[in-house]
Amino acid sequence: MSDALPPRKSGPLQKREARLAWGLLFPTISSVALVVILPLMAIFWISIKPITLADLRTAAPTVYEKLRGDFATGGDEGTLEYRLKNSSRRQEVTEVKLADTIPTGLHILKLDERCELSDQKLTCEFGDWQAGYSEKLRIPVQVNQQFIDDEINVRSSKAQISGHGVSALLNGEFTLTNFTKIFDGGEFWNVMGVTLFYTIFGTIGALFVGLLAALILNKEFKGQGVLRGLFLFPYVAPVIAVAFTWVTLFDPFSGSANALLLQMDIVDTPINFFGEKPLALIMVTIFEIWRYFPMAFLFILARMQSINADMYEAAEMDGASPFQQFWALSMPQLLGILSVLFLLRFIWTFNKFDDIFLLTGGNAGTRTLTVSVYEQAFAISNIGAGAAVAVIIFAVLLLFSLFFFKFISREEGL
Repeated sequence: MSDALPPRKSGPLQKREARLAWGLLFPTISSVALVVILPLMAIFWISIKPITLADLRTAAPTVYEKLRGDFATGGDEGTLEYRLKNSSRRQEVTEVKLADTIPTGLHILKLDERCELSDQKLTCEFGDWQAGYSEKLRIPVQVNQQFIDDEINVRSSKAQISGHGVSALLNGEFTLTNFTKIFDGGEFWNVMGVTLFYTIFGTIGALFVGLLAALILNKEFKGQGVLRGLFLFPYVAPVIAVAFTWVTLFDPFSGSANALLLQMDIVDTPINFFGEKPLALIMVTIFEIWRYFPMAFLFILARMQSINADMYEAAEMDGASPFQQFWALSMPQLLGILSVLFLLRFIWTFNKFDDIFLLTGGNAGTRTLTVSVYEQAFAISNIGAGAAVAVIIFAVLLLFSLFFFKFISREEGL
């Protein structure tokens, strides 16, 4: 006979508790879905649609009304003109209809065969308009003296036009062209290489400098609080301010860095730090390290100060050097927080856009995947290709996260 206990069934109390738990979690789940999941699904949807930025607007008919002619006396003739247009160059508009009220004193001489007039109410049916359709509907008219004396404006009664249009975003047309265009050229792999260089060295550099700063400020000394505040400045300062400062400081014509190098005879000509390959990429990576090392510094310092000081005293009595104490005692305690910081900083740096865009605009070999998203979606209005690059960014970060949690975090006991 088996000694295994039979599975326990959920009773009424457990079921009520489960319903209560789901009810309490529902606002959080809904918020996550609205803020994260729905935009992510929208990006995936757009990435397989052959659309541009202009196609996001639903196709609709437009009309502009104008009265043409020189009217001096009653009986003069002119033209009532309606400029008709389909706002979309990719989608058709069906069942287009026009309705307008003709002002008193304006007499229509001849109607278009698609239009009818009843008690100064003009209605026209145009049927279906193809993508990019445009037309000028001209109706000959005659005015009386009252119309001239009262200076009546034909646009005082706005012409109404209606039709049924389907958004290119919601139709059934799908394609993988956005992805094939990205991978066909060698430019993508160059951009990927730049992104990985910027992300890996920026992340490791920020953690390394943050660790050094934490080691410096882990001991009590006079002015420690002031120095901590100075170390936090790069992280809390507005990015546009510090980016402008760096660009000005390293300007090849008026920057202080070049002036100092020239006066010290280190260089013969000014250096364009943010305009030459590969120096520009190195500079934006250094900027990344300088700007975000304070975050690593804060977390590492907090973890170091929680380590029991008795271990260091015992190691010092055993003759261990400061480096041996750090490597044998501090590092094992810091591996957990360093792993978490590496994961977060890698993801954030890989997604970083504003720093590079403010410093170089993605020029001089500093174009990363996030800059490519902006250029594809907004600079050349190919929002489908921009969304495809965003999907690639998501896939890379997802693979990195899975690798991290499967191998690295397991080794560190996270």
